[in-house]
Amino acid sequence: MNRDEPLVLGIETSCDETGVGIVRGTTLLANTIASSMDEHARYGGVVPEVAARAHLEALTPTLRTAVADAGIELADVDAIAVTSGPGLSGALMVGVGAAKALAVSLGKPLYAVNHLVGHVGADLLDASGGPGHPVELPTIALLVSGGHTSLLLVRDLVSDVQLLGETIDDAAGEAFDKVARVLGLPYPGGPQIDRVAADGDPRAIRFPRGLTKPKDLEQHRYDFSFSGLKTAVARWVEQRQDAGEEVPVSDVAASFREAVVDVLLTKAVAACRDHGVPRLLLG
Repeated sequence: MNRDEPLVLGIETSCDETGVGIVRGTTLLANTIASSMDEHARYGGVVPEVAARAHLEALTPTLRTAVADAGIELADVDAIAVTSGPGLSGALMVGVGAAKALAVSLGKPLYAVNHLVGHVGADLLDASGGPGHPVELPTIALLVSGGHTSLLLVRDLVSDVQLLGETIDDAAGEAFDKVARVLGLPYPGGPQIDRVAADGDPRAIRFPRGLTKPKDLEQHRYDFSFSGLKTAVARWVEQRQDAGEEVPVSDVAASFREAVVDVLLTKAVAACRDHGVPRLLLG
């Protein structure tokens, strides 16, 4: 094994995408993804059982494509890494099971990786064949995805990652999906809300900013809450519909997005100031 630049194969199956990545040191050699989004769109959101089955079907061909793209043989791999959580339990089991089988059959070490720390690690990779992007540490990391919204203080990517705060209810991505449904937009909600919000006024409607009042900051300074915002949007739309008024979808979408971004930036900047860290990494 080249300890300076080990060849590592990673497997990710935490939600609705089957991912296989191969890196040599911090250089990305392959990044192959199979998405089951179209299957979930029929249900308006991710269905855990559907996701697990899709991973079973996609993992082998995705693995083969990644190995071919990287121009290596499986026997060349120095180690296997796999997402162990957080995520959908059934989906995670597929990836962990496959990774264990590969590690045993190849006689290679297996490493469990936290999904959220993986988001941070991805920012260190270089897909162009270069040496990667060094990130000065410590840094505050703001992670926003469909299932998670978290703030981390990263002093060392391997040994010192501190969770400062996270969502206490809906993640930002979940709120986008649910508000999109209220507005009659298809799944996934994020791209759809972004599309219609481009024509809207972000200051048209003042929606609430969760956990930003002084009394909230005492216990939840770095935590997030988007369930109240989601409910406020739904009630606002329902009131207009009950009154027989046309719902200004673009303005609602723009105002909702503005509220989410406002909270994310407020919390992230506060974390940077409180910990004396002048850097913010997005993942």
